[in-house]
Amino acid sequence: MAAQFGRRLRRGAATTAVAAAAVAALSASQAPGSPLVASEGGEQPAAGSTPSGDGAASGNSPYFTDLPPLNTPNKPGTSTNLPVTGSAESGIPASVLAAYKKAQQTIAGTDAACRLPWQLLAAIGKVESGQARGGRVDAQGTTFSPILGPALNGQGFALIKDTDNGVYDGDSTHDRAVGPMQFIPSTWETWGQDGNADGRRDPNNIYDAALAAGRYLCAGSRDLSLAADLDRAVLSYNHSDEYLRTVRTWFDYYNRGTHEVPDGTGVLPAETGTGAHPDLGPGTSGGSPSPSSSPSGSPTPNPKPPTTPTPKPPTKPSPTPTDPGRPTTPTTPTPTPEPTPTPDLAAVQNAGTGELTATAGDAFAERIKARAKSNLGKPLAKVSVTFTVAGDTDAAFDGGKKSVTLATGADGTVTAPVLKAGEKTGAFTVRATATGTSLPAVTYQAAVTARQADAIARTGTAKLTAVAGQTFADVTAKATFKGAAADRVAVTATMITDGEKPAENDKGPYFTDDEGDPVRTLALTTGADGTVTLPKIYADGAAGTYKLRLTTEGGGSVVIELTVEAPAAA
Repeated sequence: MAAQFGRRLRRGAATTAVAAAAVAALSASQAPGSPLVASEGGEQPAAGSTPSGDGAASGNSPYFTDLPPLNTPNKPGTSTNLPVTGSAESGIPASVLAAYKKAQQTIAGTDAACRLPWQLLAAIGKVESGQARGGRVDAQGTTFSPILGPALNGQGFALIKDTDNGVYDGDSTHDRAVGPMQFIPSTWETWGQDGNADGRRDPNNIYDAALAAGRYLCAGSRDLSLAADLDRAVLSYNHSDEYLRTVRTWFDYYNRGTHEVPDGTGVLPAETGTGAHPDLGPGTSGGSPSPSSSPSGSPTPNPKPPTTPTPKPPTKPSPTPTDPGRPTTPTTPTPTPEPTPTPDLAAVQNAGTGELTATAGDAFAERIKARAKSNLGKPLAKVSVTFTVAGDTDAAFDGGKKSVTLATGADGTVTAPVLKAGEKTGAFTVRATATGTSLPAVTYQAAVTARQADAIARTGTAKLTAVAGQTFADVTAKATFKGAAADRVAVTATMITDGEKPAENDKGPYFTDDEGDPVRTLALTTGADGTVTLPKIYADGAAGTYKLRLTTEGGGSVVIELTVEAPAAA
């Protein structure tokens, strides 16, 4: 049977008091700390508020309530020894620490508005699995044996019937929390990630689990640099005030300093019952304490393990508040009202962006704007939105960026940077997506039109005359748009016939192509000053007057006369 981890301090007035005291004393005391006590055998006792179902990442399954020692590690940078040494509790196994930092870096690149700190992942990983059982993972970050919580059968825990046919947790009757971050199968199916790029989503792999936990904590519009959003995120993981206090305590502790230790050498379980576990050495246990039992007496900051621990039978549930026999000091803390849930992101929509057109090389006059809306139909602030330019185009946002990520404001809207057209004409799209979600993208159609000139005229007034078999003097013209020089505008030069419907003339003057062959139509482009100088024009054919027409993108047109004279008599 897959190994499970064991003893945890139970909830109760004493545990809550210790948690509060530890937070206050973290930086004031130098007393020795108490190591996290856990085992790989036995089921986990209940902890935290009464489980309410599978609405949390862990299904509100049990967790370790051990607190960090009162003597805190040095702040990073205050000791030349850090990050190599420190207290035992501040050490995080190398692969586990790397997974937390990699998850933070990945999410910072896709959901910068969340501001996920890796120390929060470390705090949750400590409380959920003792940092993957002290870092017992292989080179790829996968635990040597699955980490499983107890069956969520409603007996002291939430009741969650099997959702994965035992694929993740080996239990086809009830679900169990799985892996170092303790995801229940149904949550993993939605939020599971491939954090180590091996093509698999494995809840028992610390890289996959850490990235999934980070995505889960960043759901919606949370900004974890805000205390209220961080608290909501932690409560969404396991809805228990005691759980929040415990995670918060470890989070504060890790923020004061950590150091890396080799995999497998993190703080390991100590004595928790009778017998010995082959993987943990003498004195460790695979016993299963009662899920609803409470600690006797208040734990001290430096407790000693019992010499002959004996499992206790389950005690009766605490009386309800209306029970006249309710004790003065309850064995479980009075549940606090559930905080008002944060509205969920329902959609990202077009916030009134109109037609997107621009001339090649110019900026689009219209700015792209999107709006995030909640499931209540209200604007949602601090939602991370990614704008991406897609299609066969060289258009880009300011700075040449093809993709930018920004957060919505208080009105739920966000405006993309200025979009600039390149030289490539044609249609393309811009997509706006809620970063890190599977919600449908908003698509904006955009088009780049060619540079234009509404007029073109020949420069110079001298008559253009050439003897048959000779060449004409250079022909230069200037294109303008609304009176200003039109640079880089396409100009077409064509030798045309007379008549109401002129066509390309197959006789008379001509240009030559790259191979030297005669051609009577050429595509040209004006320079920065709007001028264009035509290639050499060769006089050919019978003497007479011929016509050269210049047209521009945008409607400019001019016809120039070319006169071919007969050669002088021999």
